[in-house]
Amino acid sequence: IADVNALIQDSLSGIRTVQSFSNEQIEIEKFHHGNEAFYHSKKRMYFFMGKYFTLNQFMQGMLYLVTLITGGIYVIQGTLRPGDAIAFILYINMYLAPIRTLIMFNEQFQKGMTGFRRMIEILDTEPDIVDRKDAVDAGTLRGTIEFDHVSFSYGEEEVLSDLSFTIEAGKTVALVGPSGVGKTTICSLIPRFYDVTGGRVLIDGTDIRDFTLRSLRNNIAVVQQDVYLFNSTVRENISYGDWEAEDDAIHKAAENAQIHEFIESLPSGYETIVGERGVRFSGGERQRVSIARAFLRNPSILILDEATSSLDNISERAIQAALDVLSRDRTTLVIAHRLSTIRNADEILVLSNGGIVERGTHEELLEKGGEYAFLYQSQFADL
Repeated sequence: IADVNALIQDSLSGIRTVQSFSNEQIEIEKFHHGNEAFYHSKKRMYFFMGKYFTLNQFMQGMLYLVTLITGGIYVIQGTLRPGDAIAFILYINMYLAPIRTLIMFNEQFQKGMTGFRRMIEILDTEPDIVDRKDAVDAGTLRGTIEFDHVSFSYGEEEVLSDLSFTIEAGKTVALVGPSGVGKTTICSLIPRFYDVTGGRVLIDGTDIRDFTLRSLRNNIAVVQQDVYLFNSTVRENISYGDWEAEDDAIHKAAENAQIHEFIESLPSGYETIVGERGVRFSGGERQRVSIARAFLRNPSILILDEATSSLDNISERAIQAALDVLSRDRTTLVIAHRLSTIRNADEILVLSNGGIVERGTHEELLEKGGEYAFLYQSQFADL
């Protein structure tokens, strides 16, 4: 049944795509096949259950019948009083009632144990990233990031090899390059979503594996392209950056993210329910809620992973202005395919499959006429 539920959720989540391609019939067929698979998985079980319950009910009926006939004969012969015969029939019912309860309990118990085992499997799953035994609290970090001969692989696929660079505290560094060269992987290694397979990632001169995960991530905020909003109020979604924050701090964060006025214009203001995955908000509005979270967190290190790539030009300008304020005086790592958004970065690292092929400011890289200049000219060739 879990597979059937997953099919339904998948179809409903992608309802716009289904409708736009007129593929409703395909989704119906998918559901039909899933339902058939569920039916066949239960068919054998229900067959045996049917035989069991049928035999059980038959034996109970025969017990009543035999008692009734035998009791009637004894009553006719005068060896048994009619009241005693009725009492025996009532005793049978009292005896069978607990048996019926046990039978029904056994069925429910089997179903419950299946779900319980699955839950235990999940609870017993050990996370891949854990604190070292001697890990210490990071406190408030300055934000100097150093990749020291870092290598990383997804299974057998090597993504980063012997990568080294340093980002000074308070500086903004942009990562540029084609898809698949490891830009997002680099950003995922800093908050330890993954651990390096070789080398070290250091913050303020300390290996990040020597910090507790909680204290390390308390110093980092990530603004992603695909923003996830919880199906709760706007206030709770913003306060996810700091759950203990007061209303004034939440409002200030929303103002910095340029979304306070929009929230106040909603019928319920900050108590408005955003819907599942923020479905009631536009892409730009969801992004600004995410930026407000980052403002509220006030991190030492800010990671912007394609934060404006899916927005229209007007929304992009508004959000870029908010991001410029957010990144001020804090270490910022930016991933961007729109090169116009990183012109003011203190340094740009151009990545390829071989690692860092160029580095410098926007003007310096254009003067070199290398890969960055090629990417920039390709992007603005028709303007």
